[in-house]
Amino acid sequence: MTTTTHANTAHAGTARVAAPVDTEPTAAAHSRAADRAETNAVALSLLSLLADLPSGNPDRPRIRARIIELYLPLARYLAQRFRNHGEPFDDLVQVANMGLIKSVDGFDPSRGIGFTAYAIPTISGELKRHFRDRCWDLRIPRRTQEIRLRISRVTEELTQILGRSPTVADLADRLGCTEEDVIEGLDAAHAYRTLSLDAPAGSNGDGEHTDLGALVGGADRGLEQVDAREALKPLLAALPDRERIIITMRFFDDCSQSRIAAELGISQMHVSRLLRATLETLRRHLLAG
Repeated sequence: MTTTTHANTAHAGTARVAAPVDTEPTAAAHSRAADRAETNAVALSLLSLLADLPSGNPDRPRIRARIIELYLPLARYLAQRFRNHGEPFDDLVQVANMGLIKSVDGFDPSRGIGFTAYAIPTISGELKRHFRDRCWDLRIPRRTQEIRLRISRVTEELTQILGRSPTVADLADRLGCTEEDVIEGLDAAHAYRTLSLDAPAGSNGDGEHTDLGALVGGADRGLEQVDAREALKPLLAALPDRERIIITMRFFDDCSQSRIAAELGISQMHVSRLLRATLETLRRHLLAG
């Protein structure tokens, strides 16, 4: 009998302890809702007061600052929606706060809509504008960015309709733009984030990695000298035979002056003088031409 009583007592105690745990989330939710309602009521009265005060009233900055302070948690909450898009969260909070300030300055209580109904789209729009205008590694024209977004929206729809991936022509026809615009929009997707030139581009059989920068082409000095070489051809042809041989051996066959002297049966000093005089003649004719 005693055991049964203790068991019943323990069971009753367990039930009494468990009941608050079940109701705690509901109580917390009601508390948060009450806090939001109170914040909105206070902010609405302050917004109405702010709208009624003349622009030069000394109380306006204090009231405005208090309204902004009340809704800073809302701005932070909206910034969290964009948290995993590659931007520092602190930067997103600052952008959201700027959107909040614009909301406070642009809100008109006489229109009969709640402040949050006006502020949420304004703050979200400011965050989206930040990503559109500030977060690209390469600067892309806004029109191209907009086409890229439109391509993203219609690609899945066209895939379902056509039963295959849409071609560039399909996308251009649906969007009412040229195929070149679609190609630019598709290429723009690669400009949001770029790779470092030190990023590995692959490895050879020995396990050594090749940096991306090693695969990037550079200026071809040979192409830069095409014009000069073409201009030199008639000037070289007009040189005396000995001077032309010296220039050819020195700059085309990469011979030393001592070897040229030995081939021509003259001193190295004589080769040096002839080479200097010939180069000066060629330079003077090139500049004159």
